[in-house]
This record gives sequence, C-alpha cells and structure tokens, in this order.
Amino acid sequence: MTFDDDARIDTSHVRRRGRGAAIGVGVGGVGLLGIVLLILGPLLGVDLSGLVGGLAGGQGTTTGTTAGGGEELTECASGAAANASVDCRIVGTADSLDTYWSATLPDFDVAYRSTGVVLFTGATDTACGGATSDIGPFYCPADETIYVDTDFFDELRSRFGASGGSLAEMYVIAHEWGHHIQNVAGIMNGLDLESTGPDSDGVRLELQADCFAGAWVGAAPTILDASGTPFLEPVTDAEIRDALSAASAVGDDRIQSALGGGVHPETWTHGSSQSRQRWFIAGMQGGPQACNTFEVAGAQL
Repeated sequence: MTFDDDARIDTSHVRRRGRGAAIGVGVGGVGLLGIVLLILGPLLGVDLSGLVGGLAGGQGTTTGTTAGGGEELTECASGAAANASVDCRIVGTADSLDTYWSATLPDFDVAYRSTGVVLFTGATDTACGGATSDIGPFYCPADETIYVDTDFFDELRSRFGASGGSLAEMYVIAHEWGHHIQNVAGIMNGLDLESTGPDSDGVRLELQADCFAGAWVGAAPTILDASGTPFLEPVTDAEIRDALSAASAVGDDRIQSALGGGVHPETWTHGSSQSRQRWFIAGMQGGPQACNTFEVAGAQL
C-alpha cells in the first residue's frame, strides 16, 4: 500500500539497533516462520477467559512497552518518508497498526496496550534470549516487542518466492502485531503449543495472526493520523496479491517442499499456504470478529 505523502507519522513505536548487538543464548517467540515457542508459563501468563467472537477477554493498561536500546527513526515522520524507504515504511505501518488496534480492541472488552518494533541487522538481544536474522521476524511476549531484520523481505522474494511489494512487507509487521493482540487479549494462555499438525493450537494461533493482519489491511484506508489524514491510500488488487503471495510463501507445505524433504503435515506449526491466504482474506473481509480460528473444525482451517 502507498502512504499519503502528507500523513503525519508517530515515530516512537520503532527503534533501530546497530549491527550484531550482544546476544545471549536461544530465543522463544512467536514468529512468521518456524519459531518454536520455548518460553511458556509466566511469559504467556495472561488469562484465557474464552475465545468468543475471535478474542478472549483480557485486562491491561494503556501504556506501551517498547524494548529499550536503539535510536528512534525521527526522519520517518511523514507519509512521504514511509514511501521512500523500507525502515520508514515499517515506522508508518506501526503507527497505523497502533492507531487501529487502540480503537478496535476495546470493542471486544480488552484493554489495549501498545507494542513496538526493533529493527536490527544480524543479531540482537531480546527478553526472550538472543536472536539472529536466521529465525525471521518474531514477537517476544516477555518484552512485548516485535523484532525484524529487514533483510528478511529480500529473503521472501529470493528464497521463498514471494512477489514482494510494499504490502507484503506490511503484512509481516501486521502478522507479528497480531501476536501482540493475542498476548494482550489472553488468547495465548492455556494452549498446547508443543503439539504440531494442521489443526494444532500453534497453527490456529498463527492463522489467527494472519487473520488479524488481514483485518488491519481491510480497514487501513480509513485509519487516520493525528491530524485526520488517512495514513494509507486505498489498497489495490495487485497489492493484495503481493500480501497473499507473502502469506503463501511462508506456509509450512511451501517451505517443506522448497527444502526438498517432502511435505509432512504432522509436523506443521504455522499452517498451509492455502490456509494462511484464506484466513488473511477472512480478516480483510470480516474484521477481527471473523478471526476465531479456535472454534472451527480442523477441516475448515
């Protein structure tokens, strides 16, 4: 999607860290690719009071928690800047997502709190442990922060065969923001995140994040900045195809096929390419209320 050049962007949601920040050992987060959820218990210790209407009731403050370290991208304060560089595009996307969910989540009786994005190169520290760019973008529940090495967007095209495009990049951020919504809403707690397979809780969690990303895309042209200007221009069919291409590229079946070892559904953790596309479209057309992946039969995933 294209930002309105005159849109005013709040740059406070994104930080950029230098290359190869000191790292610890291991990472446990919720990611777009095959990230294993190693950190359970207190890190996902939010109440699950039922998955009604696609979201669970939750409690929280309205203050955000962006992981410390790094510089704010103050040069990204306009829509024109967001159209000019990938880093600024992420800044604009984060502001639009924050504006959308802060207005939408209270409709589901969930108090919203913000998240943030850390851009890094190579490796970085997180509250979930050390992370490298090899694992792809991910959300760390412990510090409620999204971590992205923007080289991943090139990987989507060159390694996974996605068509690219601005909305494909925004989809990645919106998917990880969806994991934050699951955390805030209490959806993560009480799930069996060790089992795998097409209808496992882990796959349902990922497909719901795809659906939440689609819900934001569907509403994006109506989301206004602080001055009342739409952040984004109406989405085009070509841009939607780019987002669907990215969703398909990171399907378990597509990745397993690319690795040459055959497709093994019993090992899936994120869902098939077809399912990821289907749930993205469901969110785009029906909003968050269409995203209850936990109440559909496995055959419908």
